[in-house]
Parts: sequence; structure tokens; C-alpha cells
Amino acid sequence: MILNALFFYLFAGVTLASAFMVIASRNPVTSVLFLILAFVNSAGLFILLGAEYLALLLVVVYVGAVAVLFLFVVMMLDVDFVELRQGFLQYLPVGSLVGLILLVELLMGLGAWIIAPGVLGHGAEPTPAIAGVPGAEGVTNIQAIGSILYTKYIYFFQVAGLVLLVAMIGAIVLTLRHKPNVKRQSIPEQVARNRETAIEVRKVESGKGI
Repeated sequence: MILNALFFYLFAGVTLASAFMVIASRNPVTSVLFLILAFVNSAGLFILLGAEYLALLLVVVYVGAVAVLFLFVVMMLDVDFVELRQGFLQYLPVGSLVGLILLVELLMGLGAWIIAPGVLGHGAEPTPAIAGVPGAEGVTNIQAIGSILYTKYIYFFQVAGLVLLVAMIGAIVLTLRHKPNVKRQSIPEQVARNRETAIEVRKVESGKGI
């Protein structure tokens, strides 16, 4: 028990420090590296809770794909962060409202844990049967998550997928910028070419170039 408590405080402390450095660091590359460190320590917390599948999913998906992809995007694309910060005051009311909602949710969760600490424990217990699936006895972590996720919380899972799809489209729109001095390929114009638009006949005088 003492060893588990030491590892818990170690992972939790490093996670909180890394999360703070993600928003406090001025260099975006450094922020991504601290984000990867926060994900790895969060995976350690999941392992301590007995959710090995969530820990591996966090490492493989977020660390191996999202964080590294964001790191390469920041390093390879010529992103003008000064231009991005120009509209900060314009979106400040909306951002403040979202932050206030998240703060209220965190306070409500913390208040429920303090007032009735047994509620969270009973809520986390698996139900005896979910869509014909037997109880938690003899069921692996992946089977328990899948049986609950695709039966009881299927609509929330679909909504989360739509939110991620909108976020992906927004990321593509924000990063796909047309620079004035860069030639781009236009497939419709190339397909619509004909003899009149593809060939230009000029009359050149004798002894002079084009």
C-alpha cells in the first residue's frame, strides 16, 4: 500500500507540473514535450487503477499519434503565432464562458466527492448484466469497457465522434493557408483545359525573341 501511494503521488505530481508547463511555456515545441510527459504519467495513474487498456490507449493514441503529429505540425509548418494571437480579445468572452463552465463542473464533481464520497465508488461498479453480457466476474477490462461503451453510452460515443470530426475539419481549415507567392495546383482547371486555353499562338518578329 505504501509503494502504491508513493507511485500515485509521483505520477500525480509530475502530471500536474507537466500540465502547468504546457500552458506556461512560451515555446510551442516545449509545450508539446510537456504534454507528452503529462500523457505518460496519466497512463501510469491508469495502470495503478487497474485500467491497463486505457493506459495503453492513452500512450498509443495520444502520445504516439496526436502529440507527435502536433509536434511535427508545429515544427514543419510556418505558423505565425503572432497573427493567431491577434484575435485573442475577440474570442475572450466565449473562452471565458467555456472556462467558467469547466470550472463549475470541476467544483461540482469535487463537491460531490467531499459530500458523498461513496457515490463515485458505487457508480464505478459494473452492473450485473449489460445487454446480455455477464457481470464483472471473469470479464476482462476491455470487455467491460466495450460492453458499457457500445450499449449504455452509445449515443454519447457517437456525439464524441462528431465533435472529433468537427475538430479535425477545423484543424485542416486553420492550417490550409494559401500564400501569395506559392504556386498551387488546381485540378479542375487542369481537367477543363482545351485547345484554346492550353495553346497560345504568338507572332514573333524576325530577329526578336518572345
